[in-house]
Amino acid sequence: MRTLVTCGAVVIVAATLGIVRPAAPVGAAEPVPAELVDFGPASESPLLTGGGAEAWDRDLRERGWIVRNGGTWHLWYTGSNADRDPMRRLGHATSSDGLNWTRDPRNPFLPQAWVEDVCMVRQGCCRFLFAEGEGDVAHLLRSRHGGRWDRLGPLDIRLSDGTPIPPGPRGTPTVWLEKGTWHLFYERRDDGVWLATSRDLRTFTNVSDEPVLACGPQDYDRHGVAFDQVVTYCGRYYAYYHSSPAADRSSWQTCLATSRDLVHWEKYAGNPLLPVDPRHPKRSSATLVHDGTRHRLYTTHPDVRVRFSVQLVRRPARTEGT
Repeated sequence: MRTLVTCGAVVIVAATLGIVRPAAPVGAAEPVPAELVDFGPASESPLLTGGGAEAWDRDLRERGWIVRNGGTWHLWYTGSNADRDPMRRLGHATSSDGLNWTRDPRNPFLPQAWVEDVCMVRQGCCRFLFAEGEGDVAHLLRSRHGGRWDRLGPLDIRLSDGTPIPPGPRGTPTVWLEKGTWHLFYERRDDGVWLATSRDLRTFTNVSDEPVLACGPQDYDRHGVAFDQVVTYCGRYYAYYHSSPAADRSSWQTCLATSRDLVHWEKYAGNPLLPVDPRHPKRSSATLVHDGTRHRLYTTHPDVRVRFSVQLVRRPARTEGT
């Protein structure tokens, strides 16, 4: 056993989980807490896979969203079966431990709607689900208890001067709510991440018409980037994002960036956080969840796997805004 002081708290580390690296630098900026970057190996077997050759969710796609609510874990995911039709649909699974998952018998939700690459934000008694629709156009759904979802339509995203952004993809919506302002991070063909904000959830206006996270200049994210999740920890924001080091985007991996204001982002000097897996070169789409003892880092494409933080985490990262 060894004792390590991180983020103002003393934590006990089990040596059997792996070697603990010191908190790692972000370029010349402040170090990144080890609780966000030091994880054990991925689960050898997937926690959830496609539903079978004839199933609507034969293939699991892109980012799923995992929430721990008391003693129940919820996974919202995208399923598809191109041999049946091109649609990507919304599925739901539950678990008592975040490891053994049971599909919801009501699946798929909204079977006539294209729902892909989901991000959920709770506000009061409402759940808002941001997702890609057909053509990678971000849209919004709302539910009170997660049993029924209402479609609210495509997101209205504007340039900084108030005019609509040019037609085309605006995908992988990643949203952070803080003090009544909705912060929408979105990508356009994975060529960069832009930030638009809204007070009314109707119109989002770019903070800048330039990306807040651009591709490159290093090779690990030179050919594509998109945010997966924003969290706060020890007074800073952190974004888990996926990136491609390949010009043909045949491989993806997980990286980290940090910010003090959600606008100016610095890339973690230890990127890629989860390098390309040679057995599954497109494994990506990471989300962080605290299980009561440790942080877990899940990846949901092309199946669901998990890594556990090496350290115990007494004060978890905040994964939802206020």
